[in-house]
Amino acid sequence: MCNLYNLTTNQQAIRDITGAMSDSLGNLEPSLDVYPDRPAPVVRNTGSGRELARLTWGMPTPPQFLKAPDAPDTGVTNIRNTASPHWRRWLGVDHRCVVPATAFSEYGAKPDPVTKRKPLHWFARDRTRPLFFFAGIWTDWQGTRGSAKTPRTGDHQLFAFLTCEPNAVVGRIHLKAMPVILTQASEIETWLSADWPEARHLQRPLDDDQLIELD
Repeated sequence: MCNLYNLTTNQQAIRDITGAMSDSLGNLEPSLDVYPDRPAPVVRNTGSGRELARLTWGMPTPPQFLKAPDAPDTGVTNIRNTASPHWRRWLGVDHRCVVPATAFSEYGAKPDPVTKRKPLHWFARDRTRPLFFFAGIWTDWQGTRGSAKTPRTGDHQLFAFLTCEPNAVVGRIHLKAMPVILTQASEIETWLSADWPEARHLQRPLDDDQLIELD
């Protein structure tokens, strides 16, 4: 499950590929490591066209998985089961988004014998780390985010991205899943504008020759 990714690009490159007509992002850092429950760029549909905006990573957690009804929600970053009623409400065009990235990470299955920690492996399209996009969803949400020590109560705009079975490149490291990755403008267009029966076919592994593990 990807819980850390990197974005190293500029806003114009994101706008050019996605056709975003408005930009409320503010200044984009030259290189951004994105962690759960942190703000990050997404491109989403609005009533006035596509917008490049900054939302918080982690969709609302299904209620049955919350520790307590009044506990802060840390969010769900990766979504696999799109048949779940909890997620189906956000699969329409109005709630779909694409999430720009240039590399993503997965933890290895076996701990390092010295550090006793699972090693972190990074993946990209190639060694130049060209821009790609995760297929995501987003929503407005009101409640408490964060932790019991640092709760944030109020209105939030949240996103997460879909996962699928891993391809051979990721599967050597992480057997369960990989993010749904879009590399072509036509795929981005389909995800942001097509009805769900068509868009759902994009929830599939990226071809093995389109991804590498970084050194």
